Amino acid sequence: MFRLAIQMVGHRVTALIAVACAVLGGAALITATGVLAESGLRSHLPAGRLAGASVVVAADQEFHPTGDLPLALPERRRIPAQLVGELGELPGVTASVGDIGFPAALVDAHGRVVASSSGDPQVSGHGWSSTKLLAGARVTGSAPTASGEVAVDSATAAAAGIKQGDRVQVVVNSRPASGYRVSAVVNTPGAGVYFADKTAVAMSGRSGRVDLVGLRTAPGAEERVAAEVRTKLKGTGLLTVTGAERGDTAAPGAGASRSLLVLLAGSLSGIVLLITGFVMASALAVAIGGQRRDLALMRAVGATPKQIRRLAAAQSTVVAAVAVAPGVGLGYLLAGQFRGLLADRGVIPAELPLTFSPLPAFAAIVLMLLAVQVSARCSAWRTSRMPATEAVAESRSEPRNPSRARTRIGVAVIVVATVMSALPLFSRTVIGATATSLAGIIGAIGLAMAGPALVRGIGGAAARVTRSGASAPTWLAMANLRAYALRNAGIVSTLAMAVVFVLTYTFTQTTVLAATAQDTSTGTLAQLRLSAQGLGGLPDGTPAAVRKTAGVKAAAPVGTTTVVWEYEQFGDPAVDSGPATILTPDAAGVLDLDVRDGSLSRLSGRTVAVSSDVARTRSATVGHTVGLVLGDGTRVDAKVVAVYGRGLGFGTVVLSHDLAAGHTTTALDQSLLIRTDGSAKARQNLAALAAARPGLTLGPANSPSTGGLEDAPPEVWINLATIIVLLVYLLLSIANKLVAATAQRRVELGALRLNGTTPRQIRAMMRREAAMTAATALTTALLLSAIPLALLGQGFLGHPWPAGPVWLLPGLALTVTVTAFLTIELPTRQALRTPPADAIRAY
Repeated sequence: MFRLAIQMVGHRVTALIAVACAVLGGAALITATGVLAESGLRSHLPAGRLAGASVVVAADQEFHPTGDLPLALPERRRIPAQLVGELGELPGVTASVGDIGFPAALVDAHGRVVASSSGDPQVSGHGWSSTKLLAGARVTGSAPTASGEVAVDSATAAAAGIKQGDRVQVVVNSRPASGYRVSAVVNTPGAGVYFADKTAVAMSGRSGRVDLVGLRTAPGAEERVAAEVRTKLKGTGLLTVTGAERGDTAAPGAGASRSLLVLLAGSLSGIVLLITGFVMASALAVAIGGQRRDLALMRAVGATPKQIRRLAAAQSTVVAAVAVAPGVGLGYLLAGQFRGLLADRGVIPAELPLTFSPLPAFAAIVLMLLAVQVSARCSAWRTSRMPATEAVAESRSEPRNPSRARTRIGVAVIVVATVMSALPLFSRTVIGATATSLAGIIGAIGLAMAGPALVRGIGGAAARVTRSGASAPTWLAMANLRAYALRNAGIVSTLAMAVVFVLTYTFTQTTVLAATAQDTSTGTLAQLRLSAQGLGGLPDGTPAAVRKTAGVKAAAPVGTTTVVWEYEQFGDPAVDSGPATILTPDAAGVLDLDVRDGSLSRLSGRTVAVSSDVARTRSATVGHTVGLVLGDGTRVDAKVVAVYGRGLGFGTVVLSHDLAAGHTTTALDQSLLIRTDGSAKARQNLAALAAARPGLTLGPANSPSTGGLEDAPPEVWINLATIIVLLVYLLLSIANKLVAATAQRRVELGALRLNGTTPRQIRAMMRREAAMTAATALTTALLLSAIPLALLGQGFLGHPWPAGPVWLLPGLALTVTVTAFLTIELPTRQALRTPPADAIRAY
């Protein structure tokens, strides 16, 4: 059987190239997705300033819901300082250090804040003892001992233009800038700013708590010490890490970055598998459809149905085995490029590496070979089950009437997709918007099932219209369209899927982006925003000073954090993690969240406000108490005091400033929204205030937007990049499929030439077929996309059309038309070079 499969592959190379391309592209996409998922689970940041510690003890920066993947907690969870002494007494420990991090930033001689070389100004400050956690640090000078001394790393010293013995201004944890003497320079870039240990504890304001404990051990004692620490801390929930995992404890946000990779891979996997399976089945249908005569003759000489299906699967597996290896290699390269895009857009740290192992390749190989086996057997099912004489008779044509059951199922799938697309009318959330793109793809699958009946109907109508007075090429093209509805439907449905996929996915992203911008713009009453990113937060006294400035009508601090919400959905436990806004009771003076019940003025103590969608779906109306997990893992019960409508722009949850206090990495406000009387004098006064205080930046409350993709957040760019990659895969697969389908018509073209049809007429016929194919695909794609996109626009923007680039539809139409014409025209010209008698004899 295998030898026969090899021989059949040699006689059907053109048709099987489409299968090979589908396998290669599918393997690349699945491998790349697998690499991202595995990296999210197993990748770690470099140890960095903890490279000198053999063992690190820290709090778990993840929330572990029952039966689900862990969720990252980006706010620093701290541990008792008493562990420093207790762990230091263990045998084999040579040094035990309690590391603390707090905001600290240098100010150069020109009054500008020096960017922190550690990458995060919120935790740039440390106690001097933390230098013991550095690996091979060389110190120029002496340790800071007095409260007016600091040590800085070499990169920060170079940026500030200072050296050991100089004096420098330092802003520490919301305090005004003060002068310090540089007692030492630590030759380890990214180490931070170091103070005397007692000074660091006092400035951090966290007596009795440390961020983590680092242990240095005697040579060869690392594993034994780690085991003893784990035994001692069993049941406390604290983590004991060694090796590559140390870097994650230094930056709590690393967990969020890895979780994002897992979520991204999870969201991509569904659409990648769906499109790959669709393309694979479509390519195999064309390839095996061209072998129906061979398979029918084998049935006539005694081959059993099972043998026919095994033969079809065997030859397809041979082709897949050749293509899957380069596809896997391409997938690893594609994952590297995608990681670069994520790092460039600031979604993940640039230092976070990918994890490469054989697991994604193994998964891709298994999935592709399984898909090939199933698709090939399904494609050969009808021919294998037919009586031998009937199979031979039908090998030159297609079934007279498309399957009614298949047509009905396809129509039912389209109806289900249409109903699903109504979700944005009831849920103005990202999940609601996702239903639009999913409905488009499901509708395209329904079209593939109902396509033969649709194409036959269109061909019949076109044939009746062109019956009298039409040219010979036009009449032949319409007759072919009707007679070979199954073949043409496969091409039309694949082209339509490409159009539907790009339209729904792109317009979903741009519509959500436009709706979010609309919410934010409409809901922001303030004109200006005062921030201090380089300082890690606003210094104390800034809000009071701003409110006293002439021309200021209202000012309120605004921050963001992360919350985890556990709730019940359809009777089952569910969990949702997302960003939350932090506001004070006076936020109503600078923000209009479209409050529909309650009042933001009651946001004090253990209270929250929630969006109307969440209030409806999670029974969280005003007066109810909800259970939340804050960004540092603390469980709280909070009372709902307001329900607002602009959840898309301001998030699903708003925490009171009091509730979030003590549960963020720093206690500093991130920014201050300011509403003025609109006069130029008020802005000048605020600009003078910001200039007089190092590190403060005054800007518009909302970043100016042009409404284009250049203003899109990173996740939109990631989704658009994914769309482009999948579109290229779809178009290449479509092109190969069209080439294969056209090449298989050599006998048909040869017979037409023997009957007197000229090559020019044949080319004209094929062009008309290409035009009908492209027109049918575009029309059906627009019909499938129109309702979901209209409902999306109505639900999110208040009008029945989406927001997005106007050139997308004409560009897609041109791309589909050019693809159809080129991939039919070129193989036709090649086929016409073969003498007609030779073409028929070769078949």
